Amino acid sequence: MPSLSLQFLELLAREASAVEFEGPIIRARAAGADPAAIEELEQAKVEALKVRDLLKRRARREAELSALYDTAGDLAALRDLDAVLEAIVHRARQLLATDVAYMTLHDPERGDTYMRVTDGSISAKFRALRLAMGAGLGGLVAQTATPYATADYFADARFRHKEDIDEAVTEEGLVAILGVPLRLGQRVIGVLMAANRSARPFHQEEVSLLASLAAHAAVAIDNARLLQETRNALEELSRAHRTAREHGQAVERAAMAHDRMTSLVLRGGGIEDVAAVVTDVLGGSLAVLDDLGRAIGGAARELAEPDVGVLEAAQASRALGRTVRRGDLLIASVDVGGEPLCTLVLRSDDADERILERAALVCALLLLFRRSVAEAEGRVRGELLDDLISRPGSPGLADRARRLGVDLGAPHVVVVVKHGGQRERAAFWASAQASMRHGLAAGRGDEVVLLLPGDHAGAVAQRAAAELSASLQSTATAGAAPAVGPAEPSRGAQGDPRVRDEQGDSRVRDVAAAYQEARRCAEALIALGRAGDGASAAELGFVGLLVGDGHDVRGFVDRVVGPVIDYDARRGTALAGTLAAYFGAGGSPSRAAEALHIHVNTVTQRLDRVGRLLGDGWLEPERALEIQLALRLHRLGHTSTGKTVGPDAI
Repeated sequence: MPSLSLQFLELLAREASAVEFEGPIIRARAAGADPAAIEELEQAKVEALKVRDLLKRRARREAELSALYDTAGDLAALRDLDAVLEAIVHRARQLLATDVAYMTLHDPERGDTYMRVTDGSISAKFRALRLAMGAGLGGLVAQTATPYATADYFADARFRHKEDIDEAVTEEGLVAILGVPLRLGQRVIGVLMAANRSARPFHQEEVSLLASLAAHAAVAIDNARLLQETRNALEELSRAHRTAREHGQAVERAAMAHDRMTSLVLRGGGIEDVAAVVTDVLGGSLAVLDDLGRAIGGAARELAEPDVGVLEAAQASRALGRTVRRGDLLIASVDVGGEPLCTLVLRSDDADERILERAALVCALLLLFRRSVAEAEGRVRGELLDDLISRPGSPGLADRARRLGVDLGAPHVVVVVKHGGQRERAAFWASAQASMRHGLAAGRGDEVVLLLPGDHAGAVAQRAAAELSASLQSTATAGAAPAVGPAEPSRGAQGDPRVRDEQGDSRVRDVAAAYQEARRCAEALIALGRAGDGASAAELGFVGLLVGDGHDVRGFVDRVVGPVIDYDARRGTALAGTLAAYFGAGGSPSRAAEALHIHVNTVTQRLDRVGRLLGDGWLEPERALEIQLALRLHRLGHTSTGKTVGPDAI
């Protein structure tokens, strides 16, 4: 039988369980050993168990140190912050053999900590938890930078329990919780925690182990942060280098394009040439628009009539002084003295905005030069129109007009457009209209006067009012009157310029009278509350009879009640007489029937026919007044046909 000390050494060598150390004592008692021997065995057992515990703690410590070493190596190999955090939490759960491990990080903006990573968690509410400083176990650790452990969280009064935190912990089913701070120097950046779903105490060795892991974790987190910042800095430097290189290339390309455009201008090139350079350098399709948004250059037909959004973008470009992007369009616009001059619209996915801006400036200079030339020509045209109005008998007026491309022997219309200001802009618009349409223009106070080819005075007035209102962005009202009508040329007129000039001089006297009539039409429109409209005497109804020099009564009757009169003449009916009786009876069909000695139903049927002939709205007050006046003039003999009215019939 081996000695007593040898028996306990054998038990220690094979790492026997604690209960097996009772074997030698039991066997000694069975052999009848005396009490002194039994006491000696008891003391030897106690010492052997102490050695066993020491060896076990050392083995566990070696395992923990090995795990910490492995953890440090794993963390050092990680470069992504999310991967670092997940590895820390997972290793903490493994080392402490807990149900759950998790980490909260400090939020400096909100002054609390938030759940960043969990391992083993099953509750969504717990994973979204935020802990105020000092609230719950995690908040207390973050606030005091001191480890805390509890075997039963809900029974522990050391922590400030909050309803939302307790609900999340209950939903997760946690009972025992250990938390240690993540520290960088004196600063706490978060809390590393391990927890069980059953009550259990955490030994000091476990607290030390988790604290050691937290120290490694804090350094790893800081390293990952520094590495990410370094990467970001390198990427930013790389982007800056690429940007600088691209900027240099763009500046060189813009300078080259500017030299090409400048050379074109010096050689007498125009808007189309500049547009060709832009599309050659930048690609895409380009349109050059004037101050009214009309295409004056470029090959982009789809941009010839831009939508409201493009015009708004052009306004923004002028306000900002740079190119504005709208979808796949680049818009660069230039103004002079706050007034738009030109706009370049480029359809391109990617283009150098500086080149487009320089092209816009070059186009603006070309347009300014054109404007200067047009203003000089406009002064000559304005002086001629002033002479036609003020001194119609002066010799040589037709010859001066012919030199400007104006044939006074052809039908013309005088247009007077009244506006509320911006005289220079209105005069420029009028000069441009006269130049484009081979007419004359002059500015007179708060109105502009145009002499334009054509024989439809009303249509010309409406167009002039609309276009000048759009250009000034304020109300403009236009009146018009025919100035020179067609005439039969005398023999030799087509071949002899002197004869043509004499015939032209004989008709220019009509311009002064037409100017006065057109001016009265514009003033009548304003008085009638129709500011912003355009019309000749023919479109003013009975008012036109007062302001027009020709007093075309027959034309007025034809326009107002001509369909009714013609219907009576063709069918032998009495619609005009019935209509007159209806107005004479104050609009009462029954009294009109008595006056005409016919049945009231007949009156109603005739009025229905009148309504179909004259159209909707014939009983409105203003139109009814014109109809009554036209009927009276008709009874005085100003009929549209020479036919007599037949018997009463429908």
